[in-house]
This record gives sequence, C-alpha cells and structure tokens, in this order.
Amino acid sequence: MSNQTTIVGHKIKSVRESKNLSVEEISERSGLSTDQIISIENDQYLPSLGPLIKIARALGVRLGTFLDDDDELGPVVCRAEDRTDSISFSNDTADARKHMEYHSLAKQKAGRHMEPFIIDIQPSEERHFKASAHEGEEFIFVMEGELEIDYGKEVYLLKKGDSIFYDSIVEHHVHGALGKPAKILAVVYIPF
Repeated sequence: MSNQTTIVGHKIKSVRESKNLSVEEISERSGLSTDQIISIENDQYLPSLGPLIKIARALGVRLGTFLDDDDELGPVVCRAEDRTDSISFSNDTADARKHMEYHSLAKQKAGRHMEPFIIDIQPSEERHFKASAHEGEEFIFVMEGELEIDYGKEVYLLKKGDSIFYDSIVEHHVHGALGKPAKILAVVYIPF
C-alpha cells in the first residue's frame, strides 16, 4: 500500500454521479451551498467532518463510503503497516488548510455505525476556529501530545493518556494545543 493522503472530493463526486444526482439536489438535501459542494468535489476546499456527514446523508450513504469501504461483514483487522493511507479534513476556515490526517481503522467493515480513526494533528498557531456540530457522539483518547477541544462555551485541555466522550450535536472543534502536534484515537458514532 502506498503512503499517500487522499482528499475526499473526488469520491463524493463519484458517488453523486453514480446516483445520478445533481449538485443542486445535494445542496438542497444537505443545506450546503452549491459553491461549497463544487469546491469540495474539486478538492479546492477541505471540509471538516460536519459538512461531510451532511453530504453523506444527502447521498444516502454512510460516512465510511468516502473512506474506501469494502464489503467485509465479519471482523476487520487493521495492521499497523496498513495504516499508511490517510484522509484529510480541514479546520473548516475560509483559508482551509489540512490540519488533520485521519487513518481509518475499519475501512473494510461494511454496515458499521462507528468510525474509528488514528488522527495526526498538525501544530498550529491559529486561535480562531469554526466549530462544527452534527448528530452522534465522539470519543477521543490522546496518544501523544496535547489536545484542545472547544466544546460549547467550554475549552478542555487533554494530555497524553486523557480522554473525552461528548455529544457531537454541541458545536465543537478539536485541535492541537497552541503550537503543538498531537496523535489521537477517535471513534465517531453517527446514527444513520
């Protein structure tokens, strides 16, 4: 397996076209603008998890569809050496930059309702984040570094070995503590 980062835009466009849906139909179903969807599909805009969940719902697929789903119904083992590919998401700002690389731990598992990831978070000096909210729950365990989570009106600082579990319907943003990288285990549950 090659070591490459995948951006999800071309996958979204492929699924949309295979279902014979227009950008306008996806816009109406998701509540996102047509310009935003076109930018995502053309990999000009790196979306955060929230818009991706809205697009997945509008397309009638699980988020995992954008993460190279296969059709394995039984247990799925993910070996460390198989985690070289990643999916990139942004911090959802106007000048969106890749700040997280998601390594799926279950991309072959069909019919799943949880999305487990190892996530590498790049350091940033940015202090103004656009929070997102979506249905479901998230669990995060800090493996390395320090993490800051803006959750509603609260800010939580987590260090190696700390964890947090929260309802993702509350606006939130996950990022490394000021100028510090981090590596986390995250499990996102999205009801479908």
